[in-house]
Amino acid sequence: MLWAALSLLTASFLAATLLPGSSEVLLVALIVQYPDAVGTLVLVAAIGNTGGSLLNYALGIWLGRPVAERFPRIVSRNRLEQAEAWFARFGKWTLLFAWLPVVGDPLTVVAGVLRTQIIPFIVLVAVGKLARYLVIAAGVQAFGQ
Repeated sequence: MLWAALSLLTASFLAATLLPGSSEVLLVALIVQYPDAVGTLVLVAAIGNTGGSLLNYALGIWLGRPVAERFPRIVSRNRLEQAEAWFARFGKWTLLFAWLPVVGDPLTVVAGVLRTQIIPFIVLVAVGKLARYLVIAAGVQAFGQ
């Protein structure tokens, strides 16, 4: 179980960065394999995924928008503009949706570029990501029986 949890932590961390990837399939497989450890697996996935978003946040602070725009394969200009528009409209509350495909990762970069306060960033991102993993786990348990 330790190696499974470490694999999930790594996969969920990487999935939340600007690199392509997904952790949901691994989470589902591990829940099926370790049904008594659902809570631990969900928590590990949420922690790893939040950690990956923190890396994006840090990149936003350190590199800023001009550097992010120079690497369109990592964050396309369109995605960055979408994320900025969401941030302009809804503020830090958009971070509850950092788990969304396509715009979620750029949202966390934009939060760094805009120097969003770190505590609200962590709380909002973690809540959104934990909720997503809880829904996935509930679905696996509901359909697995």
